Amino acid sequence: MLKKSLLSTLTCSTVLLCAAQNKTAENLVQYVKPIIGTQRMGHTYPGATVPFGMVQLSPDTDTIPYEMNGKYNPDVYKYCAGYQYDDSTIVGFSHTHFSGTGHSDLGDFLIMPTVGALKLNPGTEADPASGYRSLFSHANEVAAADYYKVKLDSYNILAELTATTRVGFHQYTFPKSDSAHIILDLMHGIYNYDEKNVWTYLRVENDTLITGYRVTSGWARTRTVYFAMTFSKPFYQYDNTNYSKKTVYRGFWGKWDQSYNFPEIAGRQIRAYFDFKTEEGEKIKIKFALSPVSTTNALANLRTETPTWDFDAVKRQGQAMWQNELSKIIITTNSSAEKQNFYTAMYHAFISPTIYMDNDSTYKGLDQNIHTAKGFTNYTTFSLWDTYRALHPLFNIIQPKRNADMVQSMLAHYNQSAEHMLPVWSNSANENWCMTGYHAVSVVCDAIVKGNAPFDENKALDACIATSNHRSYEGIGYYIDNGYVPEDKSGSSVSKTLEYAYDDWCIAQAAKKLGRNDVYEAYLKRSENYKNVWDASIGFMRPKMSDRQFRKEFDPMRTIDEGFIEGNAWNYSLYVPQAPDTLIAMMGGKKKFTAHLDSLFTMELPDKYFAETEDITRDGIIGNYVHGNEPSHHIVYLYNFTDEPWKAQARVRQILPMQYKNTPDGLGGNDDAGQMSAWYIFSTLGFYPIAPASDQYWLGSPAIDAATLTLENGNIFTIKALNQNDRNVYVQKVLLNGKPLNRRYITHNEIMNGGELTFYMSSKHGK
Repeated sequence: MLKKSLLSTLTCSTVLLCAAQNKTAENLVQYVKPIIGTQRMGHTYPGATVPFGMVQLSPDTDTIPYEMNGKYNPDVYKYCAGYQYDDSTIVGFSHTHFSGTGHSDLGDFLIMPTVGALKLNPGTEADPASGYRSLFSHANEVAAADYYKVKLDSYNILAELTATTRVGFHQYTFPKSDSAHIILDLMHGIYNYDEKNVWTYLRVENDTLITGYRVTSGWARTRTVYFAMTFSKPFYQYDNTNYSKKTVYRGFWGKWDQSYNFPEIAGRQIRAYFDFKTEEGEKIKIKFALSPVSTTNALANLRTETPTWDFDAVKRQGQAMWQNELSKIIITTNSSAEKQNFYTAMYHAFISPTIYMDNDSTYKGLDQNIHTAKGFTNYTTFSLWDTYRALHPLFNIIQPKRNADMVQSMLAHYNQSAEHMLPVWSNSANENWCMTGYHAVSVVCDAIVKGNAPFDENKALDACIATSNHRSYEGIGYYIDNGYVPEDKSGSSVSKTLEYAYDDWCIAQAAKKLGRNDVYEAYLKRSENYKNVWDASIGFMRPKMSDRQFRKEFDPMRTIDEGFIEGNAWNYSLYVPQAPDTLIAMMGGKKKFTAHLDSLFTMELPDKYFAETEDITRDGIIGNYVHGNEPSHHIVYLYNFTDEPWKAQARVRQILPMQYKNTPDGLGGNDDAGQMSAWYIFSTLGFYPIAPASDQYWLGSPAIDAATLTLENGNIFTIKALNQNDRNVYVQKVLLNGKPLNRRYITHNEIMNGGELTFYMSSKHGK
C-alpha cells in the first residue's frame, strides 16, 4: 500500500503550488481543449468555469428560436450549449450553460460590449450589422481551462473571461471611443420562446453596481436566479428598452419617466445598456455574481470570491483548481494528442453536477423555500439517465467526498419533493422529469455498496424504495403488478422495464450490504423482470401489451415507436448489466452470444433507422453499435463473460480513437454531462463498471503506458501497461500487486487500498 506523506498533504494545497517546489510536476491545464466536441452533437462550450462551478461563462453564437410558426425548430438542437464552432458571429457572453446535454435551458444574463451606434437587438447571422452581435475568427480565439479570449472584430474589442465558483469575471479591452456600451440582455436564453421569461428585475444601486434577478419557465419550470454586477469604472449614463407586451393592467408606474437613467426596471423582456468613454487600450472589467437565494447573497458571493480587480489572479486561481483536479490521475504516454483527449475528458467530467448554494451554504430547495446545507455541499444539474453509468462510479474513486455530497443533495431533493421521489433529471430547485428510470437509486446504492456513504444509509435506502414504488410515475404501477410495463399503457415500455429491473437490483445490493434481507429478497426477485419482455422466438427484448402478448408490429433495427428510448432492440436487448450470465443463457449460450455481439459491431445500420433521432449521427455508430448514446456503453465489456474476452480489448481500442478525437467535432455524441468522457477515462485506464452498485470493474485494454491515481484516502493506485501501443492491444496477463489476477475484473476495495495493476500487452490475443 502506497501512502502520500501527511507533510505533502498539508503543505501543498494544490498541485500547482507543489509544482513551484517540484520542477518535474507537469502543467496539465495545457492539455485541456474546451473546444473539443463543440461541433455537431458535442454540445460542449468553450467558456470559463472552475470545477463543478455554479457559473459557466461562455460565448453564445446565435439566437435560434425554439419554435417557428408554432412548431419545434430542429435547428435549435445544435445550440444546446449556446456555442457552435461553425458560426462566424458571437451574440454575447452568458453565465449559465449545460455541458453536452441533449436538451437545454439557461443562458442567463448575456453581456455584450460594443462601440459606435447603439443597437439593442442581437441581429441575425446573415446580417450581423443589424444588431449588437459581432463577427469573430477562430484565429483570434483562445479557449483553456477557466479562460476564454476572443477578438470581437466588428468592434475591435478584445474580450477575456475567467470565473470563480459563483462569479463570472469579464475583461474587455476597448478602442478609443466616446460611445462605448456594455449591454446587459435579460431576455436572452438558450432554447428561447416568448413565454420563457416570466419576470426580470434590474436595480441600479450606484454608478458601478447593478443587482437584479430573472425568473424563467423552461426545462426547469420555476427557476429564479439572482445577480450582482459591478463595473471597474463608473458609467456616465444608462438606459433600457422594455420589450414586454403591454397588458390591460399596468399599475401606476406611468407617473415615472422610466426611459432614461431610471434606477429600477421590471418587466418580462428587458435589455439594458451602460455607457462609457474609453481611451485606446483601456480595460473595463465586470464581476458578475450569481445566487439562488437573493441579490444580497449574490453581492456577498462577489465580495467573498473576487475581493479585488486582479483578473489574472482570478484566472491563476481557477487554473490552479483545475490543475489540482486533473492531477488526481497522472497518465504516461508519448502522445500529446492522447493527453489532450484524456485531460479534456477529465475537464468535461468535472464540470457537472454543479454547486448550487451560496457561500453561506443557503440555497433554494425543490419546495421553493430557502434551506441551509448542513455538513455537505449542495449540488444540482443531475443528468442521471446518463451519469449513473460511469460518471458517478468514477467520482466514487477519485471524487468520493464530492459524490457523497451529491448523494446528500439527492436525499435533500427527496425530502423536499412533493412527489416524495429522488431526482430523475433535476436542475436549479426543479425536477425536469427527463428520460426514463429513476437512476438516482443507482447512484445512492453504489455509494452504499462501496462504503462511501457518510449519511444515514437506511434512510437513503428507504428513499430508494419509496421512489421505486411510486405507482403513478411512468408505468411503475403496471410494472409492479405485471412484472413489465405494457406498451399500450406507457410508451418506451421495454426501456422502462429493463431500467426498472436494474434499479431494483441496485436496491437489492444496498439492502444486502445493510442486512435488510427481506428487502434484498423482494428486490432481487423484482430485478428479474427483464425476462418478461424477452421474446425467445426472435432473440430480442420486445414490447409487450397489457394482454400479455408481444406487439405484432416490430422492427429491432428501428428506434422510434418500438418500445425503446434512444436505442433500438439490438442495443437495448443487451441491457441486463446486473445479470450478464443469465442473459447469455437466454440468448443461447456463450458461442451464440459472442456471434451476436460480433454482428452488432459489423452489421450495417441504414441511415433511415436514425434519421429521426436528432442526438445520433453516423459519427457515433460502429456497425449497429451506437456509442453516441448511453444504453450501449457497457456492451463491449460483455465479451468478458464469453470465452473470447480479447474481443472486448480489440473493440475498446477501436472505439477510443474513433469516438474521441482532439478536434472540434471530436465526440461521437453528446458528452451528456460527463458520461461520454467518464467512459473514455475508465476505458483508457483499462477497466469499466458494467453494473454500478456492484464492486466490480471489468477489464478491457489500457490505452496509455501508465497512470497514477492519487486517492482522497491517501493511497496511490498505479496502472502499468507494458509494451502497449496501437498494435499491442491484447492483454496477455494481469498482475495485481505482483500476483496473477486470475479473473477478468478488479474490485473497488482493491483500487481504494492502493497498489499496482500491471497489464502485459501483445499484438496477439491470449486466453
